[in-house]
Amino acid sequence: MKKQIQCIMLVDDDPDDNYIHQLVIDDWGHCDTVRVAENGADALAYLSNISSPDYVRPEVILLDINMPGMNGFEFLEEYHKLDTSLKSEVVVMMLTTSLNPADAQRAGQFNEVTGYRNKPLTKTMLDEVLRQYFA
Repeated sequence: MKKQIQCIMLVDDDPDDNYIHQLVIDDWGHCDTVRVAENGADALAYLSNISSPDYVRPEVILLDINMPGMNGFEFLEEYHKLDTSLKSEVVVMMLTTSLNPADAQRAGQFNEVTGYRNKPLTKTMLDEVLRQYFA
């Protein structure tokens, strides 16, 4: 499995989770860049600012649900409105601590959401994403 994912974006307000998930991604060894946004609004701003010199287009977005300011579902509502060129071929996975079946069902209502996983992120999860979407 030599394919590299150019960029994974973590959208999560928990610095401990982001730190651990970055370590998992780095240790996994199949991703060049990790970008972190601490809420949905910051993620949308990053995704829309393609002219920024540090912009790397995410191929995978790992999205938490419960965040201040703009939660994961509010992000998805706005993300859905983005130009197709900004969203094409991006794998959006919910990565959350929510065990509420209603959250999983709601996430499934967004065409952009390809999966719903519970934290913490693991190398096995990343391998599955790589196999399923980047083979």
